[in-house]
Amino acid sequence: MTEIYNKFRHDAENKSIDYSHRQKIGYNISRYDEAVVRGKKQYANLELARQRAAGLKYKAIIELEKNLADFEANFERNGGKVIWAQDAADALREIDAIIEKHNATRVVKSKTMVSEEIGLNQHLEAIGIESIETDLGEFIVQQAGEPPYHIVTPAMHKSKEDVAKLFQEKFGMPANSSPEQITAFVRKLLREKFFFADIGITGANFIVVDTGSVCLTENEGNGLLSMTFPRVHIVVAGIEKVIPSFKNLDLFWPLLATHGTGQNLTAYNSIISGPRQEGEIDGPQEMYVILLDNGRTDVLARKHQRRALSCIRCGACLNTCPVYKTIGGHSYGSTYSGPIGSVITPWLKGMSDYKHLSYASSLCGSCTEVCPVKINLHELLLYNRNDSVKMRTYSFFDAVSMYTWKKIMMNRKWMDTGSSKLKNMVLNRVFAKAWGQRRQLPAISERNFKQLWEERREGKVK
Repeated sequence: MTEIYNKFRHDAENKSIDYSHRQKIGYNISRYDEAVVRGKKQYANLELARQRAAGLKYKAIIELEKNLADFEANFERNGGKVIWAQDAADALREIDAIIEKHNATRVVKSKTMVSEEIGLNQHLEAIGIESIETDLGEFIVQQAGEPPYHIVTPAMHKSKEDVAKLFQEKFGMPANSSPEQITAFVRKLLREKFFFADIGITGANFIVVDTGSVCLTENEGNGLLSMTFPRVHIVVAGIEKVIPSFKNLDLFWPLLATHGTGQNLTAYNSIISGPRQEGEIDGPQEMYVILLDNGRTDVLARKHQRRALSCIRCGACLNTCPVYKTIGGHSYGSTYSGPIGSVITPWLKGMSDYKHLSYASSLCGSCTEVCPVKINLHELLLYNRNDSVKMRTYSFFDAVSMYTWKKIMMNRKWMDTGSSKLKNMVLNRVFAKAWGQRRQLPAISERNFKQLWEERREGKVK
């Protein structure tokens, strides 16, 4: 067992028995669930919209090489610069070079999961660059020294009381500060950060191929400020974010908003096609798009799992997942949690270290049912499990126990050998620890189904 797996088991167990945590996350997700039900009413035929989005996004992934090349050509024609990054180290080196070129010392960041993936905040802090998260939820978890808890809602696990206590400790605010007071405080603090920032860093919800544009979706306006005040705008985006045409946004934007937050459309939807042009009064003087692979081509190489690259990061699969709602986002130990994280993380960060995430699932299929782009997530988890076995990432104990179990289950005589008392004793000795301290192994009955059936046929049981 790896250290990563042991930590996952430890953290998952502690969170699953933490009633306060489950109460907070259950309440917060329930509010989203109510909003999503209302949001879906805007569709006359939601299933048709999902089918069209699934087809378009998957086709864009299948033709990824051509789409990325076309985007690069169109974006650079608009005056921007595209940088290709094979992994996190490449991306950080390129960002360092841009910072050095522009003598930058202050960075503002709009919410972006891919920057969490490459460890950007920690890196900038290590080289003496001030990096401030400007999304309210991201700002809260940054002050708490924590990674985001959820793809869409970074501070999903915190109550308003938790946040008030944090701001008392960090900024001396009253312990009973209301959400409105905290929001006003953060807004005032961030205005100064936006005004004096040298570089603004954002992610991208979509990369539009035919116009060479980056699309950003948000509810607070911090994304707009992050790319209009600073003189340099850096976009860090995974290569899977492509959609073929500007026209596709009328399909994808409402789907993202509805399934993510229950809105008909997110408050701010920005389309950025390059740096400030002649005659324009705002926007960055220079704009860079860093296209990040970081294991995505390994996902693309899988015949089945490549469909996971269609994900538009709405968070719907997390909100419906019974495992996520029980163990929380931090237990996964990865940037991307929930069902989608369990599918892609073993390929992004290594199957041997993260295969356990593909097993941390009830396979109920709820994630597949709610996905706006119809990714068959619960099936992809099974493909991951199968691949992990083919890659021989299992332990000696796994191999011996599965071999023995298979031999016994395929031999009727062996199955009937021994009393139920002996079988239960063996199971408890061998598997009880793996089953968990707070779960009890199911007991084998005194008579099996074959015996009961024969007794019924012989008339011994009515």
